[in-house]
Amino acid sequence: MLETLLDFNARLNSLVWGPPMLALIVGAGIIFTVVARFVQFARLGQAFREVAGWRRAAEGQGDLAPFKAMSVAMAGTVGVGNIAGVATAIALGGPGALFWMWISGLLGMATKMFEVILGVHYRARDAEGQIIGGPMQYITRGLGPSWKWMAGLFCVFGAFSAFGIGNMVQANSVAAGLARYGVPLWVTGVALIVLVGLVTIGGIRRIALVASVIVPFMIALYLIGSLGILVTRLGQLPEALALIFRHAFTPAAPIGGFAGASVLMAMRYGIARGVFSNEAGLGSAPMAHATAQTDHPARQGLWGVFEVFVDTIVICSATGLAIVLTGVWTGGATGAALTMEAFKSIFGAVGGVVVVVAMALTAYDTALAWCYYGETCVSYLGGPRSRMPYRVLFLPFLLIGAMGRLPAVWDIADTLNGLMAIPNLIALLALMGIAVKLLLDFQKGAAWQPPAD
Repeated sequence: MLETLLDFNARLNSLVWGPPMLALIVGAGIIFTVVARFVQFARLGQAFREVAGWRRAAEGQGDLAPFKAMSVAMAGTVGVGNIAGVATAIALGGPGALFWMWISGLLGMATKMFEVILGVHYRARDAEGQIIGGPMQYITRGLGPSWKWMAGLFCVFGAFSAFGIGNMVQANSVAAGLARYGVPLWVTGVALIVLVGLVTIGGIRRIALVASVIVPFMIALYLIGSLGILVTRLGQLPEALALIFRHAFTPAAPIGGFAGASVLMAMRYGIARGVFSNEAGLGSAPMAHATAQTDHPARQGLWGVFEVFVDTIVICSATGLAIVLTGVWTGGATGAALTMEAFKSIFGAVGGVVVVVAMALTAYDTALAWCYYGETCVSYLGGPRSRMPYRVLFLPFLLIGAMGRLPAVWDIADTLNGLMAIPNLIALLALMGIAVKLLLDFQKGAAWQPPAD
């Protein structure tokens, strides 16, 4: 029965992440970039200045300070995808996959801005007074009640996707890493159940509080180790970059334990793992950003641009360059094990510990964020009272993920992500005129007028 299910998922996955989906994600990113006048480049400095002033008093309606809202969103994006996902993309698609990951990140910055703008613009409060925003809201309120079925479809995919990308994948990668140090898989799973449950039961405010502490610490720890590799191999950087750009457009031949990869494989795995990491187009992050206290949707959109920049252009690049610079990508390893090999080749056993600790922290905060995303989707479908049962149901799957098989878990997560992105991207394309107007109004200094109920 299990093998039949996995075989069905493999066939579905090849359709969901085939050329049409890649064209939709990349094409949407290109369209958003053009109509927004290359906002991710033109306003990147403003995004950094916005984040640099995060301590100033927040203005406008909302439940969380902008920094905390972004911390939840970044907790969802900066996960094992940045460590194990990047490694898997290179192991299967070759060094060229990193180039296509960069493309997905650069285009994803514009996509994420549109998601956040619409998420904040169409947010509303539920029957218990909690803000609910994201694709389900901008589909229903933006496209109209006749499209409510598509909002429901997104929520179904989102609620189930949380068990993949934000739950089982995270637990699986951490458990595999800790198993190298003698920690039984089930122990890791049980520990995650306890640690995640202690926070998620308290809702979005407790999640935001924890995420705002863990996310900056984890990023700093991982980047310090990555920069150490870059410094020790600085002389080989031009050669590594040439390899990445060459194999983005030409096939990578088999070498050592690497089986070889076509250009299509490099594109497929690079874009898929890039989206898996930064989540631009999935519709997840706007659920967190929609809770922000802000005076304008486009202002919070700048935080979304910053989020993708750090996730993909900074952290994913750090992992990818570490793997290519050290040459371990030809050894046949994949997933987190490949990233660990890169760090251990420079720092010895300490390098492996750094990766495992960083991965444990990222997996933990990603699980927190995705539990919130899943419960928000369920809340839209079944009302606010469905949040708590979902939080409880979410926990046992951490143990299932910790003890599951890595390829199967990754494949299921990929499929769910793709299905989740389809209704969201359709809505973004349909509503991009409104997003562009809001962005232009913000740039002119015009006040934001929320839509009437």
